[in-house]
Amino acid sequence: MPHPYPYADYLADSIARQLTQLSARLFQLPADQVPQLLARVLDPDDGVLGRFTGLLDTGAVLAKDSAERGALPPEVCLALSRAANELHDIGLDLDELTESLTTGPPAVAKPAVASPLVARRHR
Repeated sequence: MPHPYPYADYLADSIARQLTQLSARLFQLPADQVPQLLARVLDPDDGVLGRFTGLLDTGAVLAKDSAERGALPPEVCLALSRAANELHDIGLDLDELTESLTTGPPAVAKPAVASPLVARRHR
C-alpha cells in the first residue's frame, strides 16, 4: 500500500513553507544583510532561482516523455520548457547584477542620492 503522503509532496510543501519563512525573514534582517541574502537566492547555479529552474527543466523532460506516450497534452511539456528557458534567461540577466548586491555601490566622492526606480525611454 502506498504511503498516504508521498515524500515528494512533503518536500514540495516544505520548500514552499521555507520560502515563505525566508521572505518574512528578509524584513527582519539588517538592511546591509539583505543584498547578500538576495545574491545567494538569485545565484544561477546554487541559489533558489537556479535550483528551481533546474526543477522545471527536469519536469519538462519528464513531461515530454509523458506527452510522447499520450499521458499528457504536449502543451504541458512546451509550457514547462518555456518556463524553464524564461527563468534561465532571467537568471542570466540577474547574474549580471548580483555582483553589485554583494559588493555594494561603488565608492563615490559625493553622497548617494535617491533615484526613481523608473526606466525612462530616450527618443
